[in-house]
Amino acid sequence: MHPQDPYGTPPYGDPGPWAPAPPVQRPTATPAHGTGVPPQSAGNAPHHTAPHAAAPPSGRQSPYGTGAPVPPPQQPFPAQPQPPAAPGAPQPQPYADSARTPMPQAEPTAPHDPPPHGTPETTPPTGTGTTLLTKGDGAQPPVVAHDASGAPLPPEAHGAPHPGQPPVPQPGAPATHQQGEGSGHWQYDPWRAPQHGAAMPLGTPPPPPAAPRRNRRGVLAAGAVALALLAGGIGGGVGAYIERNGGLGSIELPQATGDQGGRKPDSVAGIAQAALPSVVTLHVRGNAEQGTGTGFVLDKQGHILTNNHVVEPAGTGGEISVSFSGGETAKAKVIGRDGGYDLAVVQVQGVSGLRPLALGDSDSVRVGDPVVAIGAPYDLANTVTAGIISAKQRPITAGGKKGDGSDVSYVDALQTDAPINPGNSGGPLVDSRARVIGINSAIRAADSSGGGLEGGGQGGSIGLGFAIPINQGKWVAEQLINKGKVMHPVIGVTLEMEYAGDGARVSSRSKDGGAPVTPGGPGAKAGIQPRDVITKVDGQPVHSGEELIIKIRSHRPGDRLALTLLRAGKERTAQLTLGASSRE
Repeated sequence: MHPQDPYGTPPYGDPGPWAPAPPVQRPTATPAHGTGVPPQSAGNAPHHTAPHAAAPPSGRQSPYGTGAPVPPPQQPFPAQPQPPAAPGAPQPQPYADSARTPMPQAEPTAPHDPPPHGTPETTPPTGTGTTLLTKGDGAQPPVVAHDASGAPLPPEAHGAPHPGQPPVPQPGAPATHQQGEGSGHWQYDPWRAPQHGAAMPLGTPPPPPAAPRRNRRGVLAAGAVALALLAGGIGGGVGAYIERNGGLGSIELPQATGDQGGRKPDSVAGIAQAALPSVVTLHVRGNAEQGTGTGFVLDKQGHILTNNHVVEPAGTGGEISVSFSGGETAKAKVIGRDGGYDLAVVQVQGVSGLRPLALGDSDSVRVGDPVVAIGAPYDLANTVTAGIISAKQRPITAGGKKGDGSDVSYVDALQTDAPINPGNSGGPLVDSRARVIGINSAIRAADSSGGGLEGGGQGGSIGLGFAIPINQGKWVAEQLINKGKVMHPVIGVTLEMEYAGDGARVSSRSKDGGAPVTPGGPGAKAGIQPRDVITKVDGQPVHSGEELIIKIRSHRPGDRLALTLLRAGKERTAQLTLGASSRE
C-alpha cells in the first residue's frame, strides 16, 4: 500500500538507518498589534484529504503531506540550481511520528499567491537526494535542507541565514518581534511525551490520568490514631469497671492489720488502760428517787470514794449497787458522808482483786496540765474524756435544795474543760500518770446558773467542769473511814451572807439570837468584832461570804491564818488559829 522507502525506514521498508527527527517548530511571538496574514478564500481553507493527493503546483515537497501548499519561506535566500530529478525516482514521503502514525495531509487547494515582486520563490533542489524541511507557524516557515543520508545541511548550504543572525524582513511585510529560546516561545518535539496543555498529534489518544499516589505516611498515622483510640477506650472501660466493682473478681475490702503494740503510759489510751480497772459505776435507789454516779477504789478493803449527792437518795433504807469495769457487780453500804465537802465513802464486801487508784498531789497541779476524766455520763459506763486544767482555786457552791443552807457544799475547786456530764459525779480526774488529782463534782450548764451535777440543770457540758482537789478529798475520806464524820475548821463568827459589798462582813447578830462572835472562840481570841469586814485571807482577796467559807474549808482545824480586816474605814490584821466543829 505504500511505495518503497528509499531510506529503509521501518516499518515501510527494509531495516535500515532511522530517519532524522522531524523539524522543531518554533513560532515567533505575535506583537500586540497583530501579524498580517495573507487573505485566503473559502476555497483555499485547508482541510484533511486522503493520504496520496496531488503534489503542490510549486513543485516543492510539503512536509505535511502530498498536495499541501508550501508557504513562501520566511526569509529570502538565493536559489541554488538543482539537477532535475531522475525519471521514475520516488517522491519523498512525510515523516512519521514515534507512534508510527502517518502525518495528516491537506487537501489540494488553489496555488498560493506568488511572492511579492522582487522576492524570488525558492524551490527545493531536485535530483540530489536532498530534502528540505520547513519551520514556522504556518505563515513564513523557514527551510531546512537535508542530504541523501538524512543529515541536516548547514544553513549556508541552502542560503538560509546563519543561526545568530537576525532574519531579513520581507519587503512590505509587517514588523515582527524576534524572540530567543528563553523569551516565552514554545517548542514542539514529537518524540517527547505530550505535556499538560501541549498540542498532541492528530489521532493520538490522550494518556490515561495518573493514579493518585497514596500517602503511606498518612495511612500509618491514621492507623496509629485509630489504634490509640481503641486501646484508650478499652483501658478506660476496664478501669471504670475495676474502680466501681473493686476488681474483676469478688470484692474484698482493704483492712489494716491488728496493732499489737502498746501505748505510751502518758497517752490518753495509756492513762485509760491504767485507770479504768479502778473506776466503778454506782446505781442508787431510795424511797423517793434514784440516780447514777461514779466512784473509784481507795484501798483493797473495798472503800470507794464518791460524791455525797450521789449516795444521798439512798438515805438510811436505800440500796447501792456497784459495777466494776470488768462486769462484776456488788452491793455497797455507806461508811460516811459530808454535805459541806460533798464527799462520801461506801464499801463493798466479798470482792477480790480490787485495784486501788493512786492518789496525786493537787497542790502541784499547774494550769494547762493535761487531764483525763472517767465516769458514766447518762449511765454510759467507762466513758473517757480528755482536757486540761483551766484554773485553780475556783470558789463554787453546790446543792442548796433544802433552802436552809445545810446541804450547800463549798469547794475550792479545780476547773477543767474535759467534758463532764450528769453521771460523771464522784469520778476521778487523773493526770498524765494516771494519778487522781480531783473528784469531779459540778458543772456549769448552759441552761442553769450553776450547781451540782444532780442538783443543777441537766444540760450537757459546755467545757466548764469543777473537781474537788484530791488533797482535801483524801483528808475528808480518812475522817469518814476512821470516825464516820468530818471535823470542819471554823473561826467562830456568823457572817452576813446578804452583804453586797466587797469582802465578808461579820453579822451584828446570829440567827438563833446569840452573839455573832462566839465567846472564847478563834474569832474572839483574834479580836474580831461584829460588822468587821474581812477582805483577805493569807493575803488572798476575799469578795464575799461564800469565798471566805471556801478559803477556811480548804484548811484543816488547827491551821493558823492571817486575816485582813476593815473597821470604821481603817485596815488592820488579825492572827487566828482555826477551830473544829462537827456541824456541817
